[in-house]
Amino acid sequence: MCGIFGYCGKKKAAPFLVEGLRRLEYRGYDSFGIAVSNQGITVRKREGKISLGGADLARVKGTMGIGHTRWATHGVPNDQNAHPHLDCQGTIAVVHNGIIENYAALKRELQDRGHEFRSETDTEVIPHLIEEAFRGDLAAAVGEVIPRLEGSYALLVIAAGCTEMVAVRQKSPLVLGVGDRAFLAASDVTPILEHTERVIFLEDGDIATLSTRGIEIQHGGTGVERPVQRIDWSLAEVKKGGFPHYMQKEIYEQPEVFSLTTRALRGEETPAVLQGIRGVTLVACGTSFNAALLCRYLIEEYCGIPARVELASEFKYYTPPGDYLVVGVSQSGETADTLAAIEKARMHNHPTLAVTNVLGSTITRLADHTLYMRAGPEISVAATKSFIAELAVFFHLVDHLSEGALESSLSTGHLAIGEALLQDLSPAVDLCRDARSMFFVGRGPFYPLALEGALKMKEISYIHAEGYAAGEIKHGPFALLCPDTPVVALCPPGQAFPVMFSNIREMKARGTPMIVIGAEGNQDLQEVSDVFIPLPGGGLVSHVLASTALLQLLAYHTAVALGRDVDQPRNLAKSVTVE
Repeated sequence: MCGIFGYCGKKKAAPFLVEGLRRLEYRGYDSFGIAVSNQGITVRKREGKISLGGADLARVKGTMGIGHTRWATHGVPNDQNAHPHLDCQGTIAVVHNGIIENYAALKRELQDRGHEFRSETDTEVIPHLIEEAFRGDLAAAVGEVIPRLEGSYALLVIAAGCTEMVAVRQKSPLVLGVGDRAFLAASDVTPILEHTERVIFLEDGDIATLSTRGIEIQHGGTGVERPVQRIDWSLAEVKKGGFPHYMQKEIYEQPEVFSLTTRALRGEETPAVLQGIRGVTLVACGTSFNAALLCRYLIEEYCGIPARVELASEFKYYTPPGDYLVVGVSQSGETADTLAAIEKARMHNHPTLAVTNVLGSTITRLADHTLYMRAGPEISVAATKSFIAELAVFFHLVDHLSEGALESSLSTGHLAIGEALLQDLSPAVDLCRDARSMFFVGRGPFYPLALEGALKMKEISYIHAEGYAAGEIKHGPFALLCPDTPVVALCPPGQAFPVMFSNIREMKARGTPMIVIGAEGNQDLQEVSDVFIPLPGGGLVSHVLASTALLQLLAYHTAVALGRDVDQPRNLAKSVTVE
């Protein structure tokens, strides 16, 4: 969602703000802006991309400032609705990630007292409320206002004449960076890494004051200490490294990510929450949901344990079985719906397990135990290496619960990904690039991969794509099959092969172009395919990993052929931190 960045130090703030916002571009946004404290408050903000229209921002003078990239929720993308937002006098500036649910009532109340509003946003009520409470102590004024705000928010606040910046976290991520005579604040660690590896993760309800003297944190009116943690991601990991897009770089990092995650998990002790479990409920969103759905097939097949998968946004409407382990899956650890699901599980006394990529993220503090991916920073909006890392975690989980059913496969999984990355997919791309609609089909564990392949295609190429269990195609979607509607079919060796092959022949008989992913050397599949993509040898784990990489590459190269903005697809955000 929105990205926020703040700098407080001895150097000119604006260049830090501009670069910090550029590092946050992957989150997705429609407008940007900065506010710098000097003799007063200087604000520069506008609609569009900072990389295209932000050249003048770095010239603003002042050594403390805040910046923002906005993903519109209240009001259309334009200059007026861009952050930062000011009070009536233009002396208090606020940037905000989240949603103020009671803003309409607060706005009417403030207007009745003579406050004038310049935007349609929910955020603008905050500087006006602070204006009324401000009597020289900015942190005290913010602390007085916070109890009146309902919803989720990460805030940075500065005021003319004040030497301090105030940062607030409530159900929206906010990280502080501890540098050399400089302190930073950001929505996540990515823009901080260029300046320091030492960070502080604020907790819900924290109010932090940043100045050149240091950081002070209060919670509930009492001073608290939050640990300084060291992030082991390198700056090189958040740069493109010669690739034209972050997405391609991250796809090619997957063999290492899978191997690293697998090795790290093998060296960890078995968490207590996994001992004697009678069932599992997995909750997730988007790509993480598809990974969880694949895990369900494996748990029930190899472990003999009942498993269910729920969309995190729908979990609030279900009552999970009383003795099931609840597993929340979130790459960022800040996905609002997944956090709410974990909180509900805790309220019902369920044991909880988090699967995440980010040390210190909110989900790690909510869950009883955490299994970490080792994906490193993922910059492209479309999840690729985090999906592979989630699969690595789930394979490890299944291997543990089944007492070694997948052990031999895990040590060679990275090789299957590497082989898939060598494939030339240009004939398949030529079939896809002119399509207006596509279907991705599979059976068993390859049905979730069909969902994931369709998701990748639609989100970065903008081609309408749907994933289906192959047996469901005849229950409606057959009506859409035609020469202009390609189908990508996942047909590896295994129990489902005969009926899957029959499904492919039925679809081919309707005149639809068939892109088939199957075992190398299978003559029957090659004959029925318009484009055949061979899988490397190996068993289920290798075929799942190789198919994943092939589907990602197909979507990537199709999007590139169509001239799409691969790393920042329209309307999408990397981390969805509001419900």
